[in-house]
Amino acid sequence: MPATRLSQTGNYKTTYRQDQGIFSTRKELILMVLLLAALLLVPLVAPRTMLRDFDLIMIFSIAALGLNITTGYTGLINMGQGAFMGVGAYAGVVAANAWNLNLFLALLFGGLSAALIGGIVGLPSLRLKHLYLAVATLAFQEIFTWGVGHSRLLAQGGAIPAPAVTIFGLRDSFLTHNLFWYYLILPILAFLVLVWRNVLRGKHGRSLIAIRDNDRAAAAMGINPATAKLTSFMLGSFYAGVAGVLLAYFSKSVVIEDYGLDVGIKVLAMTIVGGLGSIPGSVFGPAFIIGLDRVMEQVANWLGGLNLFPSGVDVATALRPLSFGLAIMLFLMFQPHGLASWWDKLRQYVTRWPYKS
Repeated sequence: MPATRLSQTGNYKTTYRQDQGIFSTRKELILMVLLLAALLLVPLVAPRTMLRDFDLIMIFSIAALGLNITTGYTGLINMGQGAFMGVGAYAGVVAANAWNLNLFLALLFGGLSAALIGGIVGLPSLRLKHLYLAVATLAFQEIFTWGVGHSRLLAQGGAIPAPAVTIFGLRDSFLTHNLFWYYLILPILAFLVLVWRNVLRGKHGRSLIAIRDNDRAAAAMGINPATAKLTSFMLGSFYAGVAGVLLAYFSKSVVIEDYGLDVGIKVLAMTIVGGLGSIPGSVFGPAFIIGLDRVMEQVANWLGGLNLFPSGVDVATALRPLSFGLAIMLFLMFQPHGLASWWDKLRQYVTRWPYKS
């Protein structure tokens, strides 16, 4: 039987246009459409208590994808992703309250504000690398926390309520809150993933990867390292800003505790666990970390019922950081490429079956 684009088991790309396509094969496009259709049906079969977790997974997937652009695809260590989320959240919510912006304009304003700050914070990347750049972004995180905490305009870090959201006549309510935001965040996540994948297949995305592999060789090939690094920081910060605005609206307020150093480390852990330089890993990582958090809650409740600890001891508070740090350590030791590597192996097996991978 002659090979077709629906049954091919190898690489049949014969032109540059095929090589730069968003989807490698027609089968991949069909599978992606089926996946989106399945995700649209998730609220119909999943318990209502799990919808909040799905919403948080999608929000942090956007933030993890932004960090992957900066760290995974360009090789620039960024420990201030929580601060970039905070910049977008405060800018979007304050602007929406002041100028009566709708959600989508608030997302755009918050993302652009975070991108502007990201371009400024990214200036040290022109001189610094590795650990020194990580310390520079960590310093920005502390400056952001201090600045918000001492700003009267931002309620000194206190809660600033987010405006109510109405989309196509549908209003966010107490009973349908998680369901409302599920169907609102999902297309935003899909759109941002598609945008980045489209950028990645072009010269700008390939220039970022070239900078990550060897910036001197990239410069010798005509790529401007300064432009590429600043572009990477601005793109990653834009995605973080959008995620921050969504988190603020989802939580109905913006408060500094939601954008502290622990959030930046959490997003970095999600990126490492999911897999650096991988779009699927940007989703697998948040799903794993948030799922691990829920599992630890159940384990803590079970241990609390055994009366193994003194009364008043919050077992969950102790187990969460323990499991969090242990997961990062184990992945760095035994699975440095993250969960995305398992996904790639599965795809290769299915594509090449029944032949040996």
